[in-house]
Amino acid sequence: MRKRSGRWLVIVSLLAWSGLGATAELQTAAAAYQTVPKQRVFDATVEAVNQATVSAQINGRIVGIYFDIHDYVPRGKVIISFRDTEQRTQFEVAQAVLREAEVRLSEAQIEFERVEQIYERRLVSKSALDRAKADLQAAKARADSAQAGLQRAEELLGYTEVRAPYAGIVVKRLVEVGESVTVGQPLMAGLSLEQLRLTAALPQQVIAQLQRDRGVTVLLPDGGELAIASAQMTVFPFTDAASHTVRVRVELPAGIKGVNPGMMVKVMVPTGAEQRLLIPRAAVVQRSELTAVYVIGADGGVLLRQIRAGRPGPDGQVEVLAGLEENERVALNPVAAAAVLKQGRAAP
Repeated sequence: MRKRSGRWLVIVSLLAWSGLGATAELQTAAAAYQTVPKQRVFDATVEAVNQATVSAQINGRIVGIYFDIHDYVPRGKVIISFRDTEQRTQFEVAQAVLREAEVRLSEAQIEFERVEQIYERRLVSKSALDRAKADLQAAKARADSAQAGLQRAEELLGYTEVRAPYAGIVVKRLVEVGESVTVGQPLMAGLSLEQLRLTAALPQQVIAQLQRDRGVTVLLPDGGELAIASAQMTVFPFTDAASHTVRVRVELPAGIKGVNPGMMVKVMVPTGAEQRLLIPRAAVVQRSELTAVYVIGADGGVLLRQIRAGRPGPDGQVEVLAGLEENERVALNPVAAAAVLKQGRAAP
């Protein structure tokens, strides 16, 4: 029995020595208070910079609707067309009138040049030259008028096709095929996803600090952060008398992913500085709903401890709201720390 007890004692000692050696090799970092910007978080709404409702510019009957709600429409694409028989006839008439006016102008030009040559030889009177010149000017005026009439007829013909003013998404369709509409009647509403912005109503107390610090941080739905400089911000120069808030508009970078018009996002506004307990983000373990770190005790032992994490900090750090004290050391490699902890538990 004494020999067997001695063997177990040697085995336990070797396992304990092995666990302490592995603990000594773990890379650790101490939880420390650091001075970081103090920020308040406010709600903001995502909206499209380009959003509009297209309306009819002529009276007519709809013969085609080529896009529906939630469809993507390229810029300049025809979305609605009207019956164009009347407008096309007016366009063809205007073309014929212009051709006639150009022929009359050519005749008047030739006649003026002929009379002018005869006048130089003193074979016709000055009044004949004046009449030829007046006829030429009248022909030019008629040609200009015909050209303007053709442009007007072409414009009216173009109104029979409603085109997308920019690439975007259809959000409302307000008419049906076969329906007769009048000038100014709304037809379809859409918005562009290429350029987005945020709008937020901020308390008047934070506006002065916002303008001094020159920027905000947007918390994206995917957990990322986006720093916005003052050049992309607009602070409206008036305060709402009922809520005592000031409207702020924040321009987002073009082509940003993960946000859509109508979404609610968070905006962090700097309001000073504060002390926060920070640790490297690499030390944090996320297991389902458990957020924890591997704490290295003064005796070199490893302990998995649950913490409550706060907002991200600078340089890849994260705030600890509860579960750690200042100067406590955490393992930077949770996988290696878990192996050491498992080895230590297997020793008994």
